[in-house]
Amino acid sequence: MGAWIMFWVLGLIWGSSFMLIRIGVENVHPLQVMFIRLGIAAVGLWTVVLLSRRPLPKNWRTWRTAIIIGIGNNAIPFTLIAFGETQIPSSLASILQSTTALFGLIFAHFVFADERMTPQKVVGLLVGFLGVIVLASHSLQGGDVFTAGLLGQLAMIGSSIFYATFTIYSKKAIQEKIDPVVLAATTMLSAAIAEMLLLLGGVAFLDVPLSVSASLGTNALFAIVMLGFVNTFIAYLLYYQIIGVLGASRTTMVTYVVPAVGLLLGVWLLDEPLDLYIISGAALIFIGIGIVNLRLFSRLNTMRARPQAGD
Repeated sequence: MGAWIMFWVLGLIWGSSFMLIRIGVENVHPLQVMFIRLGIAAVGLWTVVLLSRRPLPKNWRTWRTAIIIGIGNNAIPFTLIAFGETQIPSSLASILQSTTALFGLIFAHFVFADERMTPQKVVGLLVGFLGVIVLASHSLQGGDVFTAGLLGQLAMIGSSIFYATFTIYSKKAIQEKIDPVVLAATTMLSAAIAEMLLLLGGVAFLDVPLSVSASLGTNALFAIVMLGFVNTFIAYLLYYQIIGVLGASRTTMVTYVVPAVGLLLGVWLLDEPLDLYIISGAALIFIGIGIVNLRLFSRLNTMRARPQAGD
């Protein structure tokens, strides 16, 4: 029972990330927000690793892979999400983030022999991406293109593609058994360093401020610190603790809770709009993910294999 309570707590924590990012980027540059977030998480995770004296990887290949994962699965998608939320509501961002599961299906088909496409998965993908089209059509009303909103949605889709790609890459590349907290600490540190380089590049070429304004409001400060300490550092520790009890497959189901929480918090606490486009698009995406994963729809796979009358 305790593990399932932690499961729902984790869903609430990760679901609130979109709301916290939105609050943060309204007052601080997205690159600064993500650098602070990753920096807090990296310090926290490495503190745990060093104090608990967990064994570190013994070969350069594992370190290199962890560094690549940190950049591709943390630094880049975090940055895309932050920039996306400067243009679109957090509720819409959370819905689009759920497309990670759909992109993961496509990429896994080409990488793993035991994860090929099935009729069930194809139907789920078609329904899910129809939901994305409905959401995107919100930026095409009246024959005019709302460029900012469309770019924000594309940034979120881009983050989902990176998440899906590097989740599969990590599964394929890391063969050595490594402590998950050590892996998280290493990837988070490499992500923080990569984000620092992006920030310095922004300072040099894009007039991004190097330091946060001294007049930063309490709400924004709280949101950014909360994002790094609770929603990243604590959440990762909680995530791996739940895996140890429930197993990886059950624990990853939390990704189905996150977008719903993000949608509700954005509408409830930030007064973000909830129109027919968002409701319809979200419903189609969630239904698509459900078709892919629920046994209720597994008959779609047997329909093709079942002999037809007269065969």
